[in-house]
This record gives sequence, structure tokens and C-alpha cells, in this order.
Amino acid sequence: MHLLLLTAWTVLWFAVVEPNGGFSWHYLRTGGELIYQGASGDGTGGLNLYAHHPELQMGPISFLVAGLFNPFSEHTGQFLAAAFMSVLGLVIMVLAGRSAATHFLGTGTNHERLRRRVLIAGLAFIPMWIEVSVRFGHLDDVLALFFTALAVWFLTRCNPAAVGACLALAMDSKPTALAFVPLILALPRDRWMRAVLWCAALLALAWLPFFIAAPDSFAAAKFTIPNSPASALRWLGGNTPVTPDWARPAQAALGLTLGAIAVWRGRWAGVVLLGANARILLDPSVYTYYTASVLLGTLLWDVCGQRRLVPWWSWIALIVLYGSVFAVPDESAKGLIRLGFVAVSTVYVLFWPQHRRKRRRRPAEEDEGLVEGPWGPMWDPNRSRPWAAR
Repeated sequence: MHLLLLTAWTVLWFAVVEPNGGFSWHYLRTGGELIYQGASGDGTGGLNLYAHHPELQMGPISFLVAGLFNPFSEHTGQFLAAAFMSVLGLVIMVLAGRSAATHFLGTGTNHERLRRRVLIAGLAFIPMWIEVSVRFGHLDDVLALFFTALAVWFLTRCNPAAVGACLALAMDSKPTALAFVPLILALPRDRWMRAVLWCAALLALAWLPFFIAAPDSFAAAKFTIPNSPASALRWLGGNTPVTPDWARPAQAALGLTLGAIAVWRGRWAGVVLLGANARILLDPSVYTYYTASVLLGTLLWDVCGQRRLVPWWSWIALIVLYGSVFAVPDESAKGLIRLGFVAVSTVYVLFWPQHRRKRRRRPAEEDEGLVEGPWGPMWDPNRSRPWAAR
């Protein structure tokens, strides 16, 4: 029933937003045409894409997927892409619920209560998902967040190869997904290397051909955008007209550091939220679709990192970050609000006292499914007896 309600909620938002959607879809459509162009055309496509079009800041996976909609007319392709991206939002809701169910397996968690938690968090998540997928048509963000949610699901099932592969695909879709890599540290330590190797291999497979064929592709990393007066970056001394030189490296370093601390503190479910926080804190732009990554972070934190029925952080993020865009007229005040949300939510995730989950004592044969993770016992379905599937 909760999935039916979330589907209806998604359809409603899709119907409202789609007629005026696709604000940025032309970037994806152009990139999709160029990446399939190869050696044909004017030579600016194929592996020369990033060298000649540094403004296309999406990953190659995003352009490969976007190109699948190019055989259709522009309007039809945009509509089908928006529908596809909207469905991925519902898939993420399923993945979040399944991840939480596996994470809390053996702790006596009430699954009906968990479904309600997913439903309440989803009612906040879906409007922002429609913002990024339908209103803006940012397939790169959509794929990056989808692959990250898939990585979390594989993480709760102790599958290092799949975790590494999904995180690589997320970065191959949108480089800012680098901030979510600390999820690898939440695996059992003897599985870190396998996840890292898979991640590195798929990253190299996707990106190296561009840099080898066209060394000027590195210019894409230096592409700058205007520094909005409403950005939190302004409150941190980044008052340059465009992206400060230190902003992007600092954003990546902060996201990785906060994520690693979260895992060390036993709070891996906060990694995505902290990585998204680093982005909105140090990014010079303030597009509303950025909030979708924060909402995925609060969704995972609320359903996997908390036990309370009401997922407060999902709704706090929606009201504070999205609501302030319409309710607060002063641009500088908007930046301060973003800064305040990042500071409070980060401190809460990392330092608010939490009860360690305790598993119910089970027969010895059931312990065969347990492996030791950095933050406590984890279930490995590949080692579990049939009871784990029930």
C-alpha cells in the first residue's frame, strides 16, 4: 500500500511539473548526440566531447543514456526521459526500504513501522525528485543518485564488487558523486580492496579514453559558473564572481572526510547526506535540484540510521532548503539558511547520541550469516541459511 501511495504521489507531481519541465534537458540531448557522433561530424564529438564542450559537466554514462532518447522528436524524447527518471525515484524508494530491512534484520524491527517511515519520508523525497528529474531534466544527477542508492542496497548485503561498481557508475554519471565513496569503508575490512578495484576499473574504463584521445579534456575540470549571492559559499569568504579555485577541491575533500568520519562513528547511513551537505555548502550555485541529493541523504538516514517512526530530517530538509527559496526574499539570508542546515544536520549525524542496535540471540546455525563490519555485525545473505530470506 505504501508503494501505491508513493506511485500516486509521483504521478501527481509529474502531471503538475512536466508541461513546463525539461529546463536543462538540452544539455543532455546535445551531449547524447555528440558522444555517439564518434569521428563523424565536425570532430567535436565522440572522445573529443569534453575538450570542445567543457560546459557539459555530466559524466559519459549520462550522455550514453541520454542518447537513447535522441531517435525520438525533441518533445517526445524529453517526455520519455522525464518518465524514465521519475520511475527511478520510485525504485530508489524500494531500494531504501529493502536496505533498511536488511540492515535491521535480526534486531526485532517492526516492518510495518518501517514501511510507514519509508512512506512519510517518501512524501518529502518525491517532490524534490520530480524537481531534478522532470523540471530540470538532469539525468546526470538522477543516475548518480540512483546508482548510489543501489550501492547502499548492495552494501547492506555485503557485496563489495557491486558496491564498488555502483559507486563508479555514479561518478561516471556525475563526478560530484565522489563524495559518496566512503560507503566502501562500511564494508567488512577484508572486502575493501575488492570494492576499490572494481570502482577504479570502471572509473578508468569510462574516463581514460577521453583524456588519452584528447588531453584538452582536462579543461572541463576548470570550467567555472557564476557565484550566486544566495550561496553558502559567500558566507565562507568565497566572494569571487565565479567559482573560486579552491571550491571544487575543498568540496570533494570535505565530503570524503565527513563520510569517513561518519563510518568511523558507526553512522554509515549518514554518508550520502554529509556528501550532499558538502556540495551545497561549497558550491557557488544554488539550483533547487541540488536539494534532491540532500533528500536522498535524509531518506537513507531516516530509514537506515534512525528507528523513530517520523522521519524528521526529510521534512526539515524539504522545508528549510526548498521552502526558503520561496519564503525568504533576501539572497544573503538564503545562503545563511543553507549554511545553518549543513552545520546542524552534520553535527546531528556525527555526534547526536544513538543507541547501538542489538540483535536478538538466535540459534548458532543462524550466526553463520553474520560478518563483522566496521560499525557492527552485518548480514551476508551469501553465507546465511534459508531463514534469512523469510
